[in-house]
Amino acid sequence: MTTHDAPPRRPFRLSAPARVLLGLLAGAAVGLALAARDPAIAVQVADAVQPVGRLWLNALQMTVVPLVVALVVVGINSASDAAASGRTARMAMVVFAVLLVASGSFAAVAAPTLLSLMPRADAMAETFRAAIAGPATLSTPPPLGEWLSAVIPNNALAAAAASAMLPLVVFAMFFGFALTRLEADRRARMLELVRTVGDAMIVIVRWVLWAAPVGVFALVLAVCARVGLSVLGALGTYIAVQCLLYISVTIALYAVAALVAGEKLRRFASALVPVQAIAASTQSSLASLPVMIDSARQRLGYPLAVTSLVLPMAVSLFRITSPVQYIGVACFIAWLYGVDLTATQLATAVGLSLVISMGAVGLPGQVSFMTNNMPVSQAMGLPVEPLGVLLAVDTIPDVFATVGNTTGHVTATGIVSRRTGAIPAPGEGPAIAP
Repeated sequence: MTTHDAPPRRPFRLSAPARVLLGLLAGAAVGLALAARDPAIAVQVADAVQPVGRLWLNALQMTVVPLVVALVVVGINSASDAAASGRTARMAMVVFAVLLVASGSFAAVAAPTLLSLMPRADAMAETFRAAIAGPATLSTPPPLGEWLSAVIPNNALAAAAASAMLPLVVFAMFFGFALTRLEADRRARMLELVRTVGDAMIVIVRWVLWAAPVGVFALVLAVCARVGLSVLGALGTYIAVQCLLYISVTIALYAVAALVAGEKLRRFASALVPVQAIAASTQSSLASLPVMIDSARQRLGYPLAVTSLVLPMAVSLFRITSPVQYIGVACFIAWLYGVDLTATQLATAVGLSLVISMGAVGLPGQVSFMTNNMPVSQAMGLPVEPLGVLLAVDTIPDVFATVGNTTGHVTATGIVSRRTGAIPAPGEGPAIAP
């Protein structure tokens, strides 16, 4: 009788979001316990640990300028390559852009409206701002004429040094479109350099995020030690608003599928159940791609020629909840500071969200949260200090965001199938065979 050695057990390792969440819970527990026992000692401890959290946030912030420029340049050229591959791809790019603008416009209206209905204690907000070392007051937005004149930078390096994100993104767009006009070999060499810069920044961000549990622990401990239990109400408001926005966008996509793609709601909803289940459990659109392809082909009858092109494009270039996240985060920070956002600021956020989201879809969730929300918040004249705390609690809304993204992928595929004639409108006869 032979015996076999049991296979070695792999050491148990927590995922990055789980480690950040543990840092959040530990910081909150220690901070709240100190605040309840002795507020004076709690403030002293908060003063001691606050520089650690600020150091971690600075390390993240230093990568934003080169990373955003690289993402925008590469994203524009990737979209250009995809659109050049044929009529179906060009139609898909148009559908992606329209849905992203619609999503951002919805968030620009719905997020401030929802937050205006939430009670906000001025004393709590002031203490919260002090606890995260944010500015006590925000600068007044410039007049419209001055704002327009600053959209195109007279010195791109100066804009980068000042972290003026909107002019910097405009320059990156010009640079990206200019590259599409160069000879293929010269363009490829430059894009390789830009990708290398972007990849190096992502490596640095991952190094910094490795220390995220410590940074989040310090940030949350300082906030909870100074603010007490009321901080839970503020973070609960953020979670509730973001989840509600994501759910609203997901529900709206059913209406879009019915009105624009001609889908029957019951059949469409039934086909999305396995897709959304995988999306919610994995929080990954890429992991949901095989199920999306199966549902689109077998349950909805979309042609293989469309499905095999549009769905991978959507996973690579299109996240319909990204503008919702960026604008929702910025609106929450404005609510926290008691700032009424202007139409110009919100329009800036919608435009930036469209550009940044199509360039940053391939990034991991925690990386994209910081690097994509920072430019939008900065372009709106808002502080970025709250982002470190919001990152720690974004795991819950991210479930609903991934469900919304995968629903958007399938919806966009249905629209492209209908608009390119791959499947006929109701009453127009049988579908074209794949």
